[in-house]
Amino acid sequence: MRVVVQRCKEARVTVAGETAGAIGEGLMLLVGVTHEDTEKDAKYLADKVAGLRIFEDEAGKMNHSVTETGGAILSVSQFTLYGDCRKGRRPNFMAAAAPEEAKRLYDYFNRELAGHGLGVETGIFGAMMDVSLTNWGPVTLIVDSRA
Repeated sequence: MRVVVQRCKEARVTVAGETAGAIGEGLMLLVGVTHEDTEKDAKYLADKVAGLRIFEDEAGKMNHSVTETGGAILSVSQFTLYGDCRKGRRPNFMAAAAPEEAKRLYDYFNRELAGHGLGVETGIFGAMMDVSLTNWGPVTLIVDSRA
């Protein structure tokens, strides 16, 4: 399982012009699931993301997590995180999990995040979505349960 974590001042996802999820300060997550992932991977990443110390303290050092700052999460599923671009010019998505399994683990991941006391907003799994954010810093990290 792979998550792109972006610290943001605000983020929004819309589907067909309607807002599906929106947050103020917090973390915008792009979440990819591969066919080898399990609930153990999802829980590991939820715990990792909830505890990442990437918000500044009074001294300007990254010392606080989204859980500590009271921020929120916008979690968006993105199978293209498992796109393989090594051959040709069209990505191969063979490493991405089948939609049913990916949705099950994505939903589990979001429930685990909420279990940390975080407000979790989402897009609509499998829909064509427009995502916008104001990346704060910018701070962007890639966290992978297999790395």
